[in-house]
Amino acid sequence: MHREFLMGNEAMAVGALAAGVNVVAGYPGTPSTEVLEAVAGRRGEGVYVEWSVNEKAALEVAAGAAYAGARALVTMKQVGLNVASDPLMSLSYIGVKGGLVVLVADDPGPISSQTEQDTRTFAAYAKLPILDPSSPSEAYQMMGEAFDLSEELGCPVIVRPTTRVDHGYEDVEVADPDVWERREPEGFVRDPSRWVIFPALSVRAHAAIEARDAELATRLSGYARNTVTQTAGPAARPRLGVATHGISATYVAENLGEGDDVRVLRVATPYPFPEDLAAAFLDGLDEVLCVEELDPVIERALVATCGRRGLRVKIRGKLTGDIQPSGENTVESVGRALDRFLGREPEGSSPRAVPHEPEAPVAPPCEEDCLSTEKNPPAPPTLPIRPPVLCAGCPHRASFYAVKRAMRGRKTLFCGDIGCYTLGNAKPLDMVDTCLCMGAGINIAQGVTHVEPDTAAFAFVGDSTFFASGITGVVNAFYNQANMTLVVLDNSTTAMTGHQPHPGTGRTMMGQVVEKVSIERVLLAIGLTTVETVDPLDHERAVETVRRVADEPGVKAIIFRSPCVVLAKPQTTSAVDAEKCVGCQRCVRELGCPALVPDATTGKVRIDAAQCTGCTLCEQICPTHAITGGERL
Repeated sequence: MHREFLMGNEAMAVGALAAGVNVVAGYPGTPSTEVLEAVAGRRGEGVYVEWSVNEKAALEVAAGAAYAGARALVTMKQVGLNVASDPLMSLSYIGVKGGLVVLVADDPGPISSQTEQDTRTFAAYAKLPILDPSSPSEAYQMMGEAFDLSEELGCPVIVRPTTRVDHGYEDVEVADPDVWERREPEGFVRDPSRWVIFPALSVRAHAAIEARDAELATRLSGYARNTVTQTAGPAARPRLGVATHGISATYVAENLGEGDDVRVLRVATPYPFPEDLAAAFLDGLDEVLCVEELDPVIERALVATCGRRGLRVKIRGKLTGDIQPSGENTVESVGRALDRFLGREPEGSSPRAVPHEPEAPVAPPCEEDCLSTEKNPPAPPTLPIRPPVLCAGCPHRASFYAVKRAMRGRKTLFCGDIGCYTLGNAKPLDMVDTCLCMGAGINIAQGVTHVEPDTAAFAFVGDSTFFASGITGVVNAFYNQANMTLVVLDNSTTAMTGHQPHPGTGRTMMGQVVEKVSIERVLLAIGLTTVETVDPLDHERAVETVRRVADEPGVKAIIFRSPCVVLAKPQTTSAVDAEKCVGCQRCVRELGCPALVPDATTGKVRIDAAQCTGCTLCEQICPTHAITGGERL
């Protein structure tokens, strides 16, 4: 160990490196910027660092690395968390394998930001643990603790410094580089039941998260950085208490002396809140002043603790007008608040009044059976289980199958996205290894390949999703020199939500016919040199295209273009010649089209004409040419 005089941001960077971080991504924004820059300046061999095109892309790249077992750090400021909120909320449910720390720097004041939003509140909303450092040295130590906690819980952990911690300096004891942890990630292990987010997974995950956070709240009462101290010594029996956090805890300490006879709670983990420790702190007190910046997070938590545990303690703070409701705390402002609370102020002065938050209205009790016209309604019938599946004739099936066949025998990663094509995860296709949120697959593919460069990574995205949030991911991949294949599944509509128009359809919701935005031209404008368009229902050509394009270096793209069958249905259907069918069922086993029906008696296959669209994919793969009659558009 040795000591260095470090800015808080640099201390956190060194803390992450000492903890064995493998991948760091971020987007610049004061007061967080110097963290990533310090990592880049001090990193050793094997640490990948990038400025991403935005915070969403950065978090998704880091998530991909964490999926592969790496330790990953993503950096941003508080308003950047709004941009990253889509993947963050889903990552809370789907989890990670390697440690993933999300460093979000808040800016009370604000000194250089649009808002004063409080990431402590966001953490509770996302149901993710958050650590709140009070000094550069503690921020250094918390980085390692955050990575350990993330890996133990299998979820992201937020570290939330504020401007005065980020840009403050302190003499920090840090580990020597020769003893920094060295992490060898396991690599990505295919498990669609874990990495592909579906409603059933989310229901199970939500219940598990609630149970985890309840248990974690109990554990965090023993976390060494959550502390209860007394200025008058352990034998004193004070009647007044102060609850605080972060840099405000430093301001409180500077304003209290031994003669003040006060008990102090310092909360380093605002979510999950350490209620057991808080209850012990409250025991025997008459009043508590909550000294915190931005939202009244601790104040509300203590009020709730008193209510649940029947404690008659007056809780003061922002909601009672004893602490300023907005802006940055200072040593002086905290001193004035403590003067008033402890009776150290001149006679006749009084705290500035701030209106209390109105209580939420209480709904009147519902009369018995108010929502039912029957006292004992009959039980509904049990519905058959119908797993979600791509429609018969869906061109996405042909696209997935072409890539699967072309890449057979190679180490591959197939990152999916939000839309109809998420259903490509179902067997027999089994072609979606990850799905997090809209547009995330492109960046997750990058994150995994930074950890496993020998993986042939594919990112599937629909045409509508490409315009919604995929373009930035492609820019990020091209700018940061990723090696991956983008596959745009262009069915000329927004199919999953009801066939709404988008920029590539050439029409607006007002009924106007407009110039289509060309996906090819967008990709070429970004800088890609290999952009090929192919009909996925031309099977052999599609397979050949995938093999050829996948072997090219850098970022390249294949656009599989074929209209959604709901928009353009062929007039003919395919049929099976029973004499030629040998019952191999290759069409059923490899395609999984719902129009293909195996006969339980003969083993041969027939086609359900009510579902078949005549796409001809099954005709092209039948080894005996027993299926004919379709007409590919």
